[in-house]
Amino acid sequence: MPDKEVARIKIAYLGGGSRGWAHVLMRDLALSPVLSGEVYLYDINLEAAKLNEEFGTWIQQQPGAISDWRYYAVPTIEEALRDADFVICSIQPGPLEAMEQDLAIPAKYGLLYPVGDTIGAPGLVRGLRAALIYEDFAQKIADLCPQAWVINYTNPMTICTRTLTKVCPELKVFGCCHEVFGVQELLAELVEKYLGAPRPNRREIEVNVLGINHFTWIDHATYKGHDLLELVRHHIAQEGVLRPYTKEEVLSWNSYFACAHQVKYQLFKHYGVLAAAGDRHLAEFVPGFLTDEETVYRYGFSLTPISYRYQRWEEAPAKIKAIMEGKEPFKLEHSSEEGTEQMCALLGLGDMMTNCNLPNEGQIPNLPLGAVVETNAYFSRDSVRPLTAGPLPEGVINLVEPHVRNQEMIVEAALTRDVDLAFQAVFSDPLTTLPIDKAWAMFQEMLQATKEWLPGFDI
Repeated sequence: MPDKEVARIKIAYLGGGSRGWAHVLMRDLALSPVLSGEVYLYDINLEAAKLNEEFGTWIQQQPGAISDWRYYAVPTIEEALRDADFVICSIQPGPLEAMEQDLAIPAKYGLLYPVGDTIGAPGLVRGLRAALIYEDFAQKIADLCPQAWVINYTNPMTICTRTLTKVCPELKVFGCCHEVFGVQELLAELVEKYLGAPRPNRREIEVNVLGINHFTWIDHATYKGHDLLELVRHHIAQEGVLRPYTKEEVLSWNSYFACAHQVKYQLFKHYGVLAAAGDRHLAEFVPGFLTDEETVYRYGFSLTPISYRYQRWEEAPAKIKAIMEGKEPFKLEHSSEEGTEQMCALLGLGDMMTNCNLPNEGQIPNLPLGAVVETNAYFSRDSVRPLTAGPLPEGVINLVEPHVRNQEMIVEAALTRDVDLAFQAVFSDPLTTLPIDKAWAMFQEMLQATKEWLPGFDI
């Protein structure tokens, strides 16, 4: 991949029938002044990949598109991967029917989860399915494009990324998530509110990131020399910032993704560092916020019903067709995601620093080596170098490390098809507040309900 004014590359997109991430990437690629090439879309649902091929081609024909990209939906993963320069992984690990059972069965036992894709009983069982799929991905990538950079977007982020690095340690892998971006936006709002400055771009908010995906923390944040954690302390001391919310208030926002930041503010109040993810995710890592629906609403967020996910899934293809037919508005503009910028940096077309998920080489010295952690990293030609983040504070490490251990256990359980080890991870999760016999019954029920997507396990 030599230096050129415009680099032509091949991208293999695993999960090429994506109803979300793929469309974001297509827009960003169309606006890149220095990248062009081919995107090979592979998905177990070939028809969905063909629709994205059509959409990607349509985007290239729109006013404002400045690059030259060709999209191809292909029936085999081998065709997608062969000689790829980049591999993007963005899949649903098992259908929504599996996720429905992941959430419904624990709910019968009194365990609630607002997301269910990262941790807790739902996230860990989803992780088993994901790790089995990613085991195959790793082997095929190693065979067909061993020098490619692999960018993972799938949740559970840590488990998926770790499976790739564990199965084939020689692969060049990192994982991307935008949750920290949202907290930078929150800090930018506080700059505008309290410092009297125009609201800065979130990239002007300098943060030190440390932790694991969806349970990241910020122990240092500045804007033009201003200590933004002190600003957070000032903010939460104001009357009415820390307060209980009602169900009516939360539902009036008409968004399952909105939150009042009460979870992160309460954690900050007691731990002194800022949790850097949406409250829906944070609540799944620590006890107390998900004891019942009333408590969920009191902390200013809501549970995401599976019905919403089905509706979004079913409506997405029709929406894309309506856009191409001119029945829905379309504006070609760059997203807040950084995938194209990261690819440019790896091609030697401009260095950058951002947060990402990588194996721990000591960037967080008090978490296990090899486990996938999230910190800032420096991107340059053919290199992603994690930056030293320092140790997690003593209190916070007690919250984070058990999840690191459990996610490591899930990867090992998947690769060895060990049901008992998988159960140990689920039972160890802090939200599995059940007697061991009931926890085992729940776990067995979850495996039975999704056994079609757990090949090789003795269920």
